[in-house]
Amino acid sequence: MSSLWWSDALIDRWLAEDVPHGDLTTRALGIGERPARMRFSLRAAGTVCGTEAALALVRRAGGEGAVRAASGSRVPAGGVLLDATGPAGALHESWKVAQTLIEALSGIATATAAIVDAARAVAPAIAVVTTRKTLPGAKGPMIAAIRAGGAEPHRLGLSETLLVFPEHCAFLPDPVAALTALRRAAPEKAIVVEVTGLEEARALLAAGPDILQCEKLPPETAAAVKALARAAGGVTRVAAAGGVTAANAAAYAAAGADILVTSAPYWAKPADVKDAIEAA
Repeated sequence: MSSLWWSDALIDRWLAEDVPHGDLTTRALGIGERPARMRFSLRAAGTVCGTEAALALVRRAGGEGAVRAASGSRVPAGGVLLDATGPAGALHESWKVAQTLIEALSGIATATAAIVDAARAVAPAIAVVTTRKTLPGAKGPMIAAIRAGGAEPHRLGLSETLLVFPEHCAFLPDPVAALTALRRAAPEKAIVVEVTGLEEARALLAAGPDILQCEKLPPETAAAVKALARAAGGVTRVAAAGGVTAANAAAYAAAGADILVTSAPYWAKPADVKDAIEAA
């Protein structure tokens, strides 16, 4: 996977948060220059993300190492993720920041992969995408994590996609006419319209949206929206959004959804990364 989601400045900021004036304990013990080695491994099977950035943290602190499991890898329990060597001070300075980064991102990647696997077991061509509800300031790493799990972002922000919510339609006397005008205003963009019920979907299909996004509708209602879209004879696709998880992804895929939109991976439990630092 690409490493472009982080920069030297971001690595420096992460280290400065944890080690703003050096590692007091390691310095006071007088062991900072002792040769050391460090290893990270995964306690339970999962999908990995963040190992490359973790290595960048180690190197920035003054150590060296090698990634043993690249982002996107499916790693069994006990699988080695990263090996590092260098002065004990360098490894201790990068240790917890690197470990925590891998744990958080691998938790997101593993949760994403579970949704993707469940959906594609039923519909191999279905798309799994994630919302823009990333933690503010953490969009880069969180998007890297969902991509490691096999998903893509639904929206990176408000500036690059057209998504008409009911909160927009509240200001539109004639939503169908407004959607037709929207296509003229931005002809190169797909028009996505969120609907919260079957009759709303039926009415807005008249505007020929590219995607009807079913918000918190059960799979059986999503299936009915899909049937309406097919009957309309157009190319409108159906997305299921709101509460999509690994537990119901297969049901939405079986209902005929073309796209699953989810925020669930962003709140995943972190992976459990085993760490070991010892004298070399």
